[in-house]
Amino acid sequence: MTTSLYDRCAQDAAASVIVAYSTSFALASRLLGPRVRTHVRSVYALVRVADEIVDGAADEALVPAPTQRLLLDEFEAETLTAIARGFSTNLIVHAFALAARECGIDGELVRPFFASMRTDLTRTEHDAQSHDAYVYGSAEVVGLMCLQVFVNAGRAVPETPSPELVEGARRLAAAFQDVNFLRDRADDRGRLGRDYLGIDGEASRAAVLARIDHDLDVAALAIPALPADCRRAVTTAHGLFAELAHRLHDDDRDDVRVSVPTAVKATIAAKAIAGLPPRRTDA
Repeated sequence: MTTSLYDRCAQDAAASVIVAYSTSFALASRLLGPRVRTHVRSVYALVRVADEIVDGAADEALVPAPTQRLLLDEFEAETLTAIARGFSTNLIVHAFALAARECGIDGELVRPFFASMRTDLTRTEHDAQSHDAYVYGSAEVVGLMCLQVFVNAGRAVPETPSPELVEGARRLAAAFQDVNFLRDRADDRGRLGRDYLGIDGEASRAAVLARIDHDLDVAALAIPALPADCRRAVTTAHGLFAELAHRLHDDDRDDVRVSVPTAVKATIAAKAIAGLPPRRTDA
């Protein structure tokens, strides 16, 4: 399919978002094959813009919560319309719609994502049930969107990913989200007034880390079944978050945001490029 100048501008705009917002995902995305790289960046860009409506830029602009809700509703409606129409005047939405139409991303994945974003405007504390529902919409469906790209980019007709890949994508995305919840606890509570994990004491924190380790191990089993041009990137992302989880086991300070040094990131990426299997905690 021919890519128009407008399409390329939209996809370039989406690519700039991932570079600005996440060094880890920017590193992993560079290892994706060209067949999938552009569409994955477009998915990530849409997610980041929606997140800014409820977590960052809108607050900094002093946009009140009711208006944030309206902006989020409008953003969701524009996204769904663009998927159906194949065009949006919003460059980030247009880039996402190109990926969605080619790869079979539809409202069943888009709507739960925006539902979780709306939760951030109304709920500040989560129990186990609301945590799981939030993580499904805010993270797992994003993993499933990326999986649709991995399996279907370049296909004339999208096909349904295998149950093994679906479960792996969900578990990997859930682990990513819980790792970020743990490392951002102080900021979430102090700046946003939110508690996603409901941690009460060391045993509760240990349970969250055990869940993260389990999710990462389940995901590791599925990664070898991914298309070859996706494995190095997903293995790198998995390795980066496995390293973060390892550091969170060793450092329980809420006032220090755990990170992975650049040299360690490079080593993780090099191992993935060399074809080494994903890191396992149960091996």
